[in-house]
Amino acid sequence: MTHLQQLADAASATAFTLEARDGFQLAACYYPTHTALQGNILLAGATGVQQKLYRRFAGFANEHGFNVLTLDYRGIGGSRPKSLKGFEANYLDWARLDLSAAVDLLADSGAPPYWVGHSYGGQALGLIDNHDRIDAAYCFGTGAGWAGWMPPLEAIKVRLMWNVILPLIVARKGYMAWSLLGMGDDLPLGIYQDWKRWCANPHYFFDDPAMSEMHDIYARVQTPSLFANAVDDAWAPPKSRDAFVPFYRNANVATLDLTPSRSSIGHMGYFLANAEVMWADCLTWLQTQAQARPANHQIAESAS
Repeated sequence: MTHLQQLADAASATAFTLEARDGFQLAACYYPTHTALQGNILLAGATGVQQKLYRRFAGFANEHGFNVLTLDYRGIGGSRPKSLKGFEANYLDWARLDLSAAVDLLADSGAPPYWVGHSYGGQALGLIDNHDRIDAAYCFGTGAGWAGWMPPLEAIKVRLMWNVILPLIVARKGYMAWSLLGMGDDLPLGIYQDWKRWCANPHYFFDDPAMSEMHDIYARVQTPSLFANAVDDAWAPPKSRDAFVPFYRNANVATLDLTPSRSSIGHMGYFLANAEVMWADCLTWLQTQAQARPANHQIAESAS
């Protein structure tokens, strides 16, 4: 019996340690379903957001036949070292070392593996080296990060954050002490440096001359994907998404603009308690991709 099968037999959500590709120990949680199994979902979270935000989505997905795996990337939440000062990690590590290991774990279980991303999680799909093992991806709030895509007032706040406030905090602390601003988990220095540099570009790291290989890396992705963004998401409005997702140029990509019905969605509302309608649409879409799986595989084979 594999470790994942043991976790699936548990009566409720189980915290465990996931070993990243380089051996780093990550805090993770497995939410098993106890209804007819539809598939396994890896929840690839947002920057500076602990995995506990996604527990409501995981419980909802469990009720509809999906096992769910969440994790804290190195440097945040339960995967944070005693001190972030001097802790080495870069933005690509979260995908290539942390999420890639999670994909291998889920894909080896036998059930259809799916990806649900939030913000960074939608970018990370193109950064892992085993995206071919994912049957379909549904991502919320993914964008290019550039302030110019944001509403004017939010753009002013974000530029002030990047150019004035955070440099002062980082110089004093030695890492991005984001919690001082009440905006998220603290981040390692390397994550901050990458994120700040790429958010200065309209097309994120695709505009970075030092990252020219990203065009070819993302062109390798053939995973059917849907990117859903709320029209009131100030950090990742639809036009920010539309500046990023075309680089998945060989994948069957759909986009969806979400309009709030009663309360706002914003950048975090995709996974709050009142988001069940969005979750149901996500799971339904994933199931439709499962039904089209043979056709998707034929497309991938003919393109290779």
